[in-house]
Amino acid sequence: MNPVLQWPRGRLDFSAGCLVMGILNVTPDSFSDGGQFLDANAAIERGVKMAEQGAAIIDVGGESTRPGSKAVSPAEQIRRTAPVIGALAERIDVPISIDTTDAEVARTALLAGASIINDITALSDPKMIDVAVQQQVPVVLMHMQGTPATMQAEPHYDDVVAEVRDFLLARAEKAVRIGIPRERVFIDPGIGFGKTLEHNLLLLRNLDQLVATGYRVLVGPSRKGFVGKITGKDKPAERIFGTAAVVAHCVTAGASLVRVHDVPEMVDVVKVSRAIGHHA
Repeated sequence: MNPVLQWPRGRLDFSAGCLVMGILNVTPDSFSDGGQFLDANAAIERGVKMAEQGAAIIDVGGESTRPGSKAVSPAEQIRRTAPVIGALAERIDVPISIDTTDAEVARTALLAGASIINDITALSDPKMIDVAVQQQVPVVLMHMQGTPATMQAEPHYDDVVAEVRDFLLARAEKAVRIGIPRERVFIDPGIGFGKTLEHNLLLLRNLDQLVATGYRVLVGPSRKGFVGKITGKDKPAERIFGTAAVVAHCVTAGASLVRVHDVPEMVDVVKVSRAIGHHA
């Protein structure tokens, strides 16, 4: 696969290895930064700053998907995200992704200036597939057992690594069949989405199995509950060093993207991990 991913409205260069995706939640209730960037101006400045700090993508979302969260209407998601995306698109050069499961939200975001779709349901809505094909944009396909409202009730797998890999491979191959170029498809194991601590650790230990599929892999471990369980840190903002350990592992295992809150710190982690793992 060509290390430089180009599409009509964007470009990402993976020639040095893993890149950082910065999280911008325009929500009142996200698990870690809910309410901090609900104000559009605050969100815009945050996005600009993350781009300056080295984020290769800014991922904008208007609906919390934390465990137990409730759905937000497409109209409200659009109200929250479209003005922020529009303003960011005028001020930063890095691609903007829209984090949504709704086709209309995605379509509006792409019209506003986003150029990547990040869908935690892996394009389960046929209308979302249509949007991705029509707009010729990269897609992130994530695995989730259940829904955000129910996913952490009692997650169960017979073989979590095989089941997540097979699901993502099937969704990725479907995306390619319907017209999304293979190099524009990213797969995401969905750390913390319908998984126990042990499930998350097994997926991370076996990340090479996802990398071996030939699709680019995105991992989102930032400040998540499993890091808190391991470190004893109850507050998400205190999980930065635990997150850094996971990010370093993901880089070494061959991930193409890590999705994080703490951009400058994780950019440093990625740079050092890439340097150590570089084979001339």
